[in-house]
This record gives sequence, structure tokens and C-alpha cells, in this order.
Amino acid sequence: MRAAVPDALGPPVVCAPLGVERRALDVDALRGVRIVRTGMGRRSAGTARALGADGPRPVLVAGVAGALAPQVRPGDVVVASEVRDGCGGREPVAVPTAKPLAAALRALGLRVHVGPVVTTDGVVDGDARTALATTGALAVDMESADLVAAAAGGPFAVVRVVVDTPGAPLLRPGTPVRGLTALRTLRRAAPALRAWLDACAPRTVRLAEPRSFCAGVERAIEIVDRAIDRFGAPVYVRRQIVHNAHVVRRLTDRGAIFVQEVDEVPRGAHVVLAAHGVSPAVRADADARDLQVVDATCPLVAKVHTEVKRHTARGQSVLLIGHADHEEVEGTLGEAPAHITVVEDEQHARTVDVPDPTRVAYAMQTTLAVDEAMRIAAILRERFPAIRAPRQDDICYATTNRQRAIRAVAADVDLVVVVGSPNSSNSRRLAEVAARQGVPAHLVDDVGELDLTWFAGVRRVGLSAGASAPDDLVDEVVSCVSGLGPVTVTATPTGSENVRFTLPKEVSR
Repeated sequence: MRAAVPDALGPPVVCAPLGVERRALDVDALRGVRIVRTGMGRRSAGTARALGADGPRPVLVAGVAGALAPQVRPGDVVVASEVRDGCGGREPVAVPTAKPLAAALRALGLRVHVGPVVTTDGVVDGDARTALATTGALAVDMESADLVAAAAGGPFAVVRVVVDTPGAPLLRPGTPVRGLTALRTLRRAAPALRAWLDACAPRTVRLAEPRSFCAGVERAIEIVDRAIDRFGAPVYVRRQIVHNAHVVRRLTDRGAIFVQEVDEVPRGAHVVLAAHGVSPAVRADADARDLQVVDATCPLVAKVHTEVKRHTARGQSVLLIGHADHEEVEGTLGEAPAHITVVEDEQHARTVDVPDPTRVAYAMQTTLAVDEAMRIAAILRERFPAIRAPRQDDICYATTNRQRAIRAVAADVDLVVVVGSPNSSNSRRLAEVAARQGVPAHLVDDVGELDLTWFAGVRRVGLSAGASAPDDLVDEVVSCVSGLGPVTVTATPTGSENVRFTLPKEVSR
């Protein structure tokens, strides 16, 4: 049963405190949008009350401001991640759409910063400005905190172009020139402002279940965490422990050092082998350097290695269905490179040859798209009737489950977003599986990669995450979409997972 879409929003409004700001925004990109001159400073509060009386609507505040942080220069754009009331009395207001709005502005060639904007009741300089800078705010204005009320609970955003900085205060001869530059930048920003306004609407978000971390990923991350706790930093990790930039960044902050090959690791140091598995040659190199190895290879990947070794030991050729440039395939291929051929697609499956068609087996990369892999396997079975199949499906349970869940979601939405890093095979396959259902599908590393234009006219969004993507990144996407309008969140469960793998002895005690 489809969830009801929330109530509609009122017509969008762009709030420009000054007349010159309003005129700068009077461009074709904002044609048909109501642009209101709110007045400077606390006078804007009256405008906000009047607009808010009509109920929730998208409100975008656009104008100039003063910089607080040293890295923010005249002509730079600041997108508020949070609006603070510098006069006290009101709680900070989060702006969850700040990152995709900033991305839209950067796409126009603008220099953009994302961070808190603080509203004061007058121009600040000297010690007052220095004090505000210590709070972590990037810019200061005199209206944004008051204009939050204009949205009446609807979508709200703030875009400010910097005129003055601590090193170039407002009351200086260069201000008129900087002001003109800022107004030109504000005009250039108009297409991004329009994209934000067009993306604002009530929506339903359907969450695929299961999604995010699988047991193999949880195990690999826990292994690195425990290794750091037990052996102390640094602990070296060959390649990315799992294919997710956010996970790698967090572990780096804890003291992990990621290397490409074990010859970069100091002799005798601790090294963790990533979840995707490695070839025997890598293990031999680690032994030669007297490295203390902790193996985080996913047990399901290790199963494929075992199968391949068993087949090749019997003199059989192995056709490995997978992507040749993926680390998992590289590791599996290393078990017996003279006897293994990687088969990447259906066309290759129709032409690949083996020395003896009666002595052949196939195996699979664990993170493939199930439907594609099965078609390739079917071709191989037809061409080589004696081919030996895996005892159990090589594609891991988590990949299968997530693909089943995304198909269920994609059948009833207008847009699918998959959270995962671009080098994550299972994440990429999720987006491809959704796209084959006939719905636009996009893979994003995090909320900052959302494109506002995807959401124009879209009322139903499907959302999932690859097996190596943390679920808190999904939460950020939901928060961002809710920042574009009222959201009803529903779950589409297609199964449950209770798998857990044991840890290697080096870190389990």
C-alpha cells in the first residue's frame, strides 16, 4: 500500500534584504519566483511574520554578508549549514540542504563555503567580529535568523556573498568595488537558487531493507578498530579495508595507515589485509618482511578462493565471472593465474575458450549483479555442459538481499538514490539494478553529491546503501530530503539478516 504524500507547500519566496540585492536577483533564472525585499536588519522580522502567516513555504534568503573566518574572501559564497541568533533568545536552526545547494553553486564556477551563519542586530567589527569568529561561524548578517519564521516550518536556506572580511572591513574605500563584485556573484548564483526552489516539495521516501553494512564489512572494520586498540597506532592496512571513503577516513583518524602494497609497511609492523582478499603472492611478501598479519578477508570471499584452489588442484580450468579490475578478482586470480580466466560479460562468455571443455569450472565475484551473473553462468553452462558450478552461490547473501530490496523499492518510486562510494562494486550494482527497473538511479558517496535537479517534480524517492556504506550516511540523505519539504518515510522490508562472522585470533582475545 502506497503511503500518502504529505500536504502541499505554499509558493516559494526569495528574501532579499536590500533593494540592490533584489535587483541583482531579477534574472531569467528566477522568472516567476516571488522575490521580496525584506528590509535591512530587524525590519525583516515583520516581513517574516507576514509571509509565515500563509503557512509553510520554501524560503531562500539571498544577499551579501561579512566574513568571519580567515579562509572566506570577498566574492566568496557562504551557504548556511546552521543559522544562529547572535542576539540570543532563539535556538540555532539547522539547514540540512546546505551541501547539495553548495554543490549546485560550485557547478556554476563559484567559490563556496558551507558553515554556520550568525545574525546580529548591527554591523560588527574589531573585537566583536573576532569574538564571533571564535564560535566557528563563517559569516555574519543582520536578517537570516529573523527570516526563518517566513518559512513557517517549510524548507529554508541561506546563501550569502561576502563583501567585507576581518582584513577588509566594511567601512573602507574598497567596499563599493567589493560590493559590486558580490552583487554580480549573487546574480550568477541564480540558477542554483532556482534548482533548490524547484526541488522543494512534499515527498515519500521509501527505505530499502536490508541496506548498508553486511557482516563481512562489520567484521573488517571491527578488526581494524581492535588492532589499533590492541597494538596501538599506527596499524597498517593494505588497500581500503572496505570500499567506502567515509569508513577509511574514520579509521585514518583513529591511527590506521592505508598503503597500496605491503612493501610500504615497515618491517615487523602490524598489517591488516582488506576484506576483498589477496593473492598468495601478497601473503608471501608480507612473510618476507616479517609483518604481523591480521587477515580481514570476508569469509565468503575466502570460500571462493578455496573453491578455485580445489578446482585448479584437480587440473581444471576456472572461468571466474567478475570484473578484472576489482581487488577481489585480482586476489582470486592470484591463486592460480595460469589456470583462471576472468569472464566479464555475456559477450566474453560466448567466446571464451578453455584447453579441455570436459575439465572446467566456474566461480563468481561475490558482489556482482545477480541477474547479470546468472545470465553469464547460463551461457557458460550451455557452452560447456561438463562445467562444474559452485556448491553454493558465490554471490554473497548481502549482495543478493540488497539487490532484491532495491528492486522492490524501484518498482514504486520516481527516483532511486544509492549511498556508496564509486569504487564499491556492490553499491554500483545496486544503482544498475534499480536503473534496469526503468527508474532514474544515482550512486552518491554522501549527501554532498545529491544533485538538486534530480528532485524537480519527484514525489517518491527510493533510498538504499551498499554493503560497505554506513547507515548514518543514509540518515543524512533522509534529513536533506526532509529539508526540501515534508517527508513521509516508509520501509520496504524484503528480509532480515542475522549473520555474524567470528574474528581472527589475533584480535579476538
